[in-house]
Amino acid sequence: MAWNVFKFCTALRALGSVIIVFVLGIVSLTYYVVVLADYGPSLFLGGLDSLLSLLVLPLFHSLLVMLLWSYFSVVLTDPGGVPPNWRPVTDEERGEADSLVESEYNGSDLASNRLDDLDHQRVRFCQKCNQFKPPRCHHCSVCGRCILKMDHHCVWVVNCVGAFNYKYFLLFLFYTFLETTVVTLSLLPYFIAFFTEGEIPGTPGTLAATFITFILNFAFALSVMGFLIMHLSLVGANTTTIEPFYLLSGI
Repeated sequence: MAWNVFKFCTALRALGSVIIVFVLGIVSLTYYVVVLADYGPSLFLGGLDSLLSLLVLPLFHSLLVMLLWSYFSVVLTDPGGVPPNWRPVTDEERGEADSLVESEYNGSDLASNRLDDLDHQRVRFCQKCNQFKPPRCHHCSVCGRCILKMDHHCVWVVNCVGAFNYKYFLLFLFYTFLETTVVTLSLLPYFIAFFTEGEIPGTPGTLAATFITFILNFAFALSVMGFLIMHLSLVGANTTTIEPFYLLSGI
């Protein structure tokens, strides 16, 4: 029997809005450091500092607006569920759908079938939802329902990523990568100054916030870049995150 890692995700239900508050906390810290502590005051110093602030601040705010828009679009958009009482269309001439539906409904063993057979040649039935499943539809143990073209349940957006919100999820990864990269590059001179003998302006609290913000954004930039590359390759291959799992496990 294949080890189903998704059954351990039910504990994510308890996180709920805590994750959203955590994400907004990181965004707020970043905004404080970049705008209020570092580049905002530099805007009125004149010279090269003002010019650099004029370049960083508009770009930072533009990407931040797009990041928040795409993030809450993923959070609030329903990923897509199976309509109540949905049934597959019956091919009366070939008579295939009726026989396949009957075999699924009677609980026949499909462990030896490949993913293409499951999604394109066989009508599936969800025992948990007690309803038929369209092609590329999978049951989410966290949401407790079947999701159309389910990709995965994302803890960061506290929602399933499916047919209706995958576009926003991909945009969220894209804008997060751009924003964290801009923040990392913007705070890099301050970070380097920590390890030099030069004097750094600011209070100890501001300096600590700057250091933490740089580390967080640098870490997120690297990790999100990996996720973005992975999902772009999945889009190019016309597949999802969990479909290879079902293909390899044979379920």
